[in-house]
Amino acid sequence: MAKLSLRAVQKLTCKKRDAWWTVFLVDPMATRLLMVVARFRFITPDRVTWAALFVGLASAGFFLKGDTTSLVVGALLYHFSFVLDCIDGKLARLKGNGSVFGGWLDYVFDRIRVLACALALMGGQYLRTDDPRFLLAAVGVVFLDMLRYLDALQIYKMRQSMRAKLERTAAERAAAERAERDARGEGRLVFMEDLLRDNPATSVETLRAEAEAPVVDLHEQFRDQFPWYTRVRRAMLRTRIRPHLFSGIEFQMFVFIVGPLLGRILWTTAASAAMLLAFELFIMYKFWLSTRDFNRVVRDMTATPSAAAPDPAADWSEAASVSAWTTPGVPLAEGIPGQARHGVEDRFPSREERLGFPHHEQYQQYEPYEPYEPYEPYEQYQPRYEHHEQYQDHTSYAPQEQPAEPAHASWFEPYGDSHPDPYAQHPYAQPPSPQYPEYPTRPDAQPQPWADGGFAR
Repeated sequence: MAKLSLRAVQKLTCKKRDAWWTVFLVDPMATRLLMVVARFRFITPDRVTWAALFVGLASAGFFLKGDTTSLVVGALLYHFSFVLDCIDGKLARLKGNGSVFGGWLDYVFDRIRVLACALALMGGQYLRTDDPRFLLAAVGVVFLDMLRYLDALQIYKMRQSMRAKLERTAAERAAAERAERDARGEGRLVFMEDLLRDNPATSVETLRAEAEAPVVDLHEQFRDQFPWYTRVRRAMLRTRIRPHLFSGIEFQMFVFIVGPLLGRILWTTAASAAMLLAFELFIMYKFWLSTRDFNRVVRDMTATPSAAAPDPAADWSEAASVSAWTTPGVPLAEGIPGQARHGVEDRFPSREERLGFPHHEQYQQYEPYEPYEPYEPYEQYQPRYEHHEQYQDHTSYAPQEQPAEPAHASWFEPYGDSHPDPYAQHPYAQPPSPQYPEYPTRPDAQPQPWADGGFAR
């Protein structure tokens, strides 16, 4: 570490954007202490984090006393604990020995230090003055600190999820032609916020024009509504100060350092709380506009078809056939008149049109259904039985005439009676049927029931 200069250490360990309190009042002291502690191998980032917690708890002990001297000592110790809190991260970046557990430990110890100092500072003042407003101030400080860090964590997670979804959507669109698009650098996305972070002095238009891949801007609406924000941000980033002027760091410093040093704890706490809430609302509004840009980008990406999509009309016919189909009044085939276009769907002919059939067949137009009219009920069938006697002479057919003599009695007797042949006594060898004289009856026929109740053979 002795070979590295102060400027080199600052370039390696300091963030590109940070709070103005950290830039002006913490980093100058932290980088110089870092050059000293980095020479010792037994000093690790986790041990520096534990040291920051113990110094913070010591400042809480002085805050609890409540007198002026204790408040000044407590304020100085709290500032030194914050310097140590910054050194652990810088040491991890310088040596490359950071860990996930160290990041979690740093976050948890920060919350413990703020909670202990808030309760001690406001509780000590309440014990000295019996003013209940200090108790409300203690609750407010703890609540706002938790709100700030939880809000920042959730916004960070949501932004990461939005970026992941956009990258996944872009990858799905480019899956069919990934080889060609990767060769041209079109299979990936570039976010404008990353370009601005790496090139803070460059304008948005220049970065978009020089980008080698599609640029996604999730803060376009915000810059349109606040055009002065880009100029202010560019001017502040020259000195590594982030545009979020009053964050959780400034809030803690004003409550635990500025307030005790000035002797105006309540007024300083109220003013810093108001500033913190104002900037948090501003960040929430910016995030809301960012979600609208996100929805717009996703909608455009999913609605835009791929550039290499084939033309369905090119597979069924030549260009002349397509032009003949799409032009009204041009015949489709010999004897088949052309049809007028009614919409985009008419551009692609159907199977019947490709085979040469007319586009529209003329069908008979039917009238609407007629109202139901009940039919007349059918008359109940009444069987009618007519009695026909055997005619004496079949040559003289006269239905209205009745025979002078009745029919032979053997006709109505069951089969197998004493007379084997009832027609034996008849003068004709083959007498006619009782109802149809023109068809002679076979003598050996089986007896069958007839309409008049008799039997016929």
